[in-house]
Amino acid sequence: MYELILTNFAMHINLDTAETELIKAELQHKAVKKNSILLHAGAICRNVYFVNKGCLRVFNTDKEGEEHNVLFCPENWWAVDIASFSEQTPAFYTIGALEDTEVFYLSYHVLEKLYTEVPKLERFFRILVQNGFYLYQRRTTLNLSKTAKERYELFEKQYPKLEQRIAQKHIASYLGITPVFLSIIRKT
Repeated sequence: MYELILTNFAMHINLDTAETELIKAELQHKAVKKNSILLHAGAICRNVYFVNKGCLRVFNTDKEGEEHNVLFCPENWWAVDIASFSEQTPAFYTIGALEDTEVFYLSYHVLEKLYTEVPKLERFFRILVQNGFYLYQRRTTLNLSKTAKERYELFEKQYPKLEQRIAQKHIASYLGITPVFLSIIRKT
């Protein structure tokens, strides 16, 4: 049950048996139905989520009601509105399930406690935030400097096989194009 998340931690830190057991004792597990919302924009993000199975998306809805996907979180990815979680302030983003999904999660208060009990976790989450910030900066630059076709090709590389699992409208939103234009790009 814990294999994937423990492997994810092992990418950046080495946990001993006692540390692993402390973390496992604090991890919460939840099954999330397709199209369910884990976090609504405006609510406080109280948890950081690890996708064990399925796929989440992080998105914002504009004043006209149009959704803008900023991140997909398939298996082995983390999902959070980092500003809301870190500051315990209202979220800008919504987090929803694109498929039936299983997540592990840690609450803000539990994670703060674990930072003291398992100091290596601070290193892990620092690296996670640094990597997330790198992806954010890179994605911003690519959206400004690449064509829609180039962005689509990069999406395929970053999210292999995800295209077969989620709706075209979500991919189009992520790329900043219409579903019709995405169909045209796919055919070329």
